[in-house]
Amino acid sequence: MAKQYIKIRGANEHNLKNVSVDIPRNELVVLTGLSGSGKSSLAFDTIYAEGQRRYMESLSSYARQFLGQMEKPDVENIEGLSPAISIDQKSTNRNPRSTVGTVTEIYDYLRLLYARIGIPHCPKCGREIRKQTVDQMVDQIMELSERTKIQLLAPVVRGRKGEHTKVLENARKSGYVRVRIDGNLYELSEEIKLEKNNKHNIEVVVDRLAIREGIEKRLTDSIETVMDLADGLMIVDVIDGKSINFSQSFSCPDCGISIDEVEPRSFSFNNPFGACPDCFGLGYKMEFDEDLMIPDKSLSIDEGAITVLGWQSCTDKGSYTRAVLDALSKEYGFRLDIPFEDYSKEAHDILIHGTNGKEVKVYYKGQRGEGIYDVAFEGLIQNVARRYRETYSESSKTEYETFMRITPCPACGGMRLKKESLAVTVGDKNIYEATNMSIVHFREFFDQMNLTPMQLAIGDQILKEIRARVSFLIDVGLDYLSLSRATGTLSGGEAQRIRLATQIGSGLVGVAYILDEPSIGLHQRDNDKLLKTLIHLRDLGNSVIVVEHDEDTMMAADYIVDIGPGAGEHGGNVVAVGTAKQIMKNKNSVTGAYLSGRISIPVPKVRREPTGYLTVKGAEENNLKNIDVSFPLGVMTCVTGVSGSGKSSLVNEILYKALAKKLNRARTVPGKHKSLEGVDQLDKIIAIDQSPIGRTPRSNPATYTGVFDLIRDLFASTPDAKAKGYSKGRFSFNVKGGRCEACSGDGIIKIEMHFLPDVYVPCEVCDGKRYNRETLDVRYKGKNIYDILDMTVEEAVKFFENVPTISRKISTLNEVGLSYVRLGQPSTELSGGEAQRIKLATELSKRGTGKTIYILDEPTTGLHFADVHKLIEILRKLSEGGNTVIVIEHNLEVIKTADYIVDIGPEGGDKGGTVLVQGTPEEVALCPTSYTGHYIKKYLE
Repeated sequence: MAKQYIKIRGANEHNLKNVSVDIPRNELVVLTGLSGSGKSSLAFDTIYAEGQRRYMESLSSYARQFLGQMEKPDVENIEGLSPAISIDQKSTNRNPRSTVGTVTEIYDYLRLLYARIGIPHCPKCGREIRKQTVDQMVDQIMELSERTKIQLLAPVVRGRKGEHTKVLENARKSGYVRVRIDGNLYELSEEIKLEKNNKHNIEVVVDRLAIREGIEKRLTDSIETVMDLADGLMIVDVIDGKSINFSQSFSCPDCGISIDEVEPRSFSFNNPFGACPDCFGLGYKMEFDEDLMIPDKSLSIDEGAITVLGWQSCTDKGSYTRAVLDALSKEYGFRLDIPFEDYSKEAHDILIHGTNGKEVKVYYKGQRGEGIYDVAFEGLIQNVARRYRETYSESSKTEYETFMRITPCPACGGMRLKKESLAVTVGDKNIYEATNMSIVHFREFFDQMNLTPMQLAIGDQILKEIRARVSFLIDVGLDYLSLSRATGTLSGGEAQRIRLATQIGSGLVGVAYILDEPSIGLHQRDNDKLLKTLIHLRDLGNSVIVVEHDEDTMMAADYIVDIGPGAGEHGGNVVAVGTAKQIMKNKNSVTGAYLSGRISIPVPKVRREPTGYLTVKGAEENNLKNIDVSFPLGVMTCVTGVSGSGKSSLVNEILYKALAKKLNRARTVPGKHKSLEGVDQLDKIIAIDQSPIGRTPRSNPATYTGVFDLIRDLFASTPDAKAKGYSKGRFSFNVKGGRCEACSGDGIIKIEMHFLPDVYVPCEVCDGKRYNRETLDVRYKGKNIYDILDMTVEEAVKFFENVPTISRKISTLNEVGLSYVRLGQPSTELSGGEAQRIKLATELSKRGTGKTIYILDEPTTGLHFADVHKLIEILRKLSEGGNTVIVIEHNLEVIKTADYIVDIGPEGGDKGGTVLVQGTPEEVALCPTSYTGHYIKKYLE
């Protein structure tokens, strides 16, 4: 069969320069090229957007109005396009109610399974609860050995206070002779006096029998009588044996707690039928935290130990809060000038939790006079919580929230469901315990589960679906996650691989799948699993188009499209197409040069020696196994290990938060660890991640790096500006004065269209230049402020070469490989890798103290070989001035250039969390148990 192609002609989206290319259908195709060269513009903004739009066009106009219109991409035509599904990193749900189980739909099947074959238990005593018919009860009683003497009792009163004369009178009138009260037998003919204020249990003796053949009919009649008397409950008192309880409904015969019929919705934490009534199914509450309100307990209250909003004034002798504290200290005999940590438990509890309603006399002199007031102090936590509830100011609310911390809900313990739902088990585990296991253990649990033939018959189909979906998750290398993990805590790569697993589960054919770097956050070891998955999708009969920089993926691809040659303005052309071998031979392709080894990143000649160590002791956050880790200072360290091994827990949760708290006075609660030693050798910590530098088009590289301030100063000092009396504020597009008021300095106006997507048009007053005419008349070296914002970094370096303060900041942007970015390019148009490099450049342009520690989490995300090369040079430059750089990374090129490696593992999840090996890359390569060591070997040769 002849090859079929997706034929793209004349694509001009973003920086693409009239690209025409044929991409083979039903094959694994990799789009590669430098960051910012136009790969995503071709894959997502052209192929995906057009495939999606054509599918939408086929729907009725009524349906289209609910979907939000898609704009037609800037392309002449595309032939041979299938419906497109995009699996990118942004599309995961950040809703706190969304979990791995709900996203993959495994949880829906689990709910069904538990509702249909789950065994309910009593939430109070844990006893199994079953519905029993009279016949089943008769059969169970007849199984007792012959001649066993029994009494059938009807429990008419269970644990209720009172004399219960009426109950006893009715029993006597009905012809019953005996009654058991609180375990003792009485004749109903005698006078029975009960203590009014005690709780009593009263059971009427309905029948007394000895087990033998032929009593079934009498037994049945008696049981029916008992059921009528005691609302479906019965106690069989076996003489010289244990009594047996029976129930006709779903209720516990011991505790009397009845539960509703179990349905799938009983297990949904997003439905009032199943959700914990206290936290509404979220599993946690936001509570004020003492450690955040009083961060440094070595200070006294006089020295400002209490930092929470509304109580900062308590160091001022004339304030009301001080008057309250004075009254408390006088009444309970503690001083305000001793460290907070030295208080007795009583004094501490009074300050934090209040006086328990007891009033103290507060003497206060205010503007309206003075007086003595009786105040029952409610405690810091209650007081601040009340102020938080009562304030109407959004900014105050936000400020208060920095003193709050997420704590598990006290009612359900973070399990999110009602206790009745948690008491239903399958295979001796409730639904929370099942979803809280790592996926590997979850599969083992399901494979080894012992079910009755009846349960198997009912649950067979459901189990098949669950097993299939779980095995897809394991195939994409996510075996260390648990189903109860919130999707908001997943990395971009993990979220993308979950969607990939869901797609394989759906088994569609003839679709164009477009993926954005699925290998992010994956260790080399798990890459093979991912490639198998992609090849499986292709073999089903789909076109798989992957935007990727990973060498293994390119080698496995059927076809590669290399876009470049440069980035931004210098990119947007197809440089080379073909298999990996053909690309390697192409002299114009930078990708080919790195793949073939014509260009390579050198291994440093010497590994630098550390100037000291920073040691984390007893780290136990998440899956870390009480480990001690030393990070060398003054060098570049890579923290490595397979996905889910505990790298982020160690670096982001413990190290970063503990240092931010100590050095930057941040209000963070570090992960669980005993101590952190060696902090005195550092003076600030900076985390550089890939989050956007700003969320609105008003932020741009010039404003973020601070160079725009200097440029505005420069313009304000020109003769033109001085003659007109303009200050630097005149050249800001964020404040009134110099900006164009028609578009408020945005340069574009949004026009809302019904049925069609919103249209953004350049402002017709300023033609998209953001400033009014008077401001644009002020020129420096012939250019106005708009022309400066429109320059690329490369042009700006030449233009400002004689202004050292400005040129230092802009030349660092050039060094980190952002020569193509415009100074005024809105931050919303920058990729994650570009945003990260802008942050790096900003740090590089500052004068270093030599005592700074930089933390980067997978900085190579979205970077091409050539960009990684540049990044490594920057990271080494950052650590040359005595600063410390700690990088979490899977990219072997970065790992081989590090001075020191901390390898965590050996596996992900429960099987990880220990330090396998620490040392130089050469030392790590010798460790037989380290996967990183195994893969790094060939890079060091």
